[in-house]
Amino acid sequence: MVAVAESMSGEQVRALCRTSAFTEPTSGAARGYVQCNIVILPADIAKSFEEFCRLNPKPCPLLATSPTPGDPSLPALGTNIDIRYDIPRYRIWQKGALAEHRLHIAELWRDDFVAFALGCSFSFEEALLNAGIEVRNISEGVNVPMFRTNLDCTPAGIFTAKMVVSMRPMPPAQAIEAIQICSRYPSVHGAPIHFGDASQLGIEDLSQPDFGDPVSLNEDDVPVFWACGVTPQVALENAQPALAMTHEPGHMLVTDLKNVDLAEDR
Repeated sequence: MVAVAESMSGEQVRALCRTSAFTEPTSGAARGYVQCNIVILPADIAKSFEEFCRLNPKPCPLLATSPTPGDPSLPALGTNIDIRYDIPRYRIWQKGALAEHRLHIAELWRDDFVAFALGCSFSFEEALLNAGIEVRNISEGVNVPMFRTNLDCTPAGIFTAKMVVSMRPMPPAQAIEAIQICSRYPSVHGAPIHFGDASQLGIEDLSQPDFGDPVSLNEDDVPVFWACGVTPQVALENAQPALAMTHEPGHMLVTDLKNVDLAEDR
């Protein structure tokens, strides 16, 4: 297995993914480059999913889609992207059930598939680190913990979901600073949606994430929750399309865009 360095470019990371030389979570990799959640659907339900993203921009901030059905490139996000190979790990969904894990999806690709790239919280982690805020999943070398909540997304066609959130613990003063920093990045989930009492989101145990890995909480920490791009995977469970594909949680498409270019002046 090849280690991916912070200093690598998005294109270099994708080159490793393309040969399955890198299959690990991408948090902390290619520092400075925008990372994306990916959803791939047949064209006949793609419009409904696009509307779902429009109605739920916090968990589903849409950055790019396939130029035409069947085109595996995403030119808005970088040169030479091939969505069939360029993610470390994929999930295959059949009728709403997780059916398979794959390192590439070329054998499953069809000429009616449409890929959606959604903003990812890994992009704002760079801004937090630059401000001196510890990002616990990076410092502990694990995938960010993610949780299902009791928050309803706005439905669109066959797509409905309870929101998924990612959690990063930090001292209260840093939590306030994180809210201010992340509000400048609405295209990658923006400001946290909640901090403090996890039970208000319907989360019972922070040591048992639904996706990702647990992280340690210090005595003076508060948990801080961001809307998460795994939410579309819950929508797929509910919509039950015959076939769909996504990234494995935490295993993102690393693009050629820079995080600084997504920041909005406030």
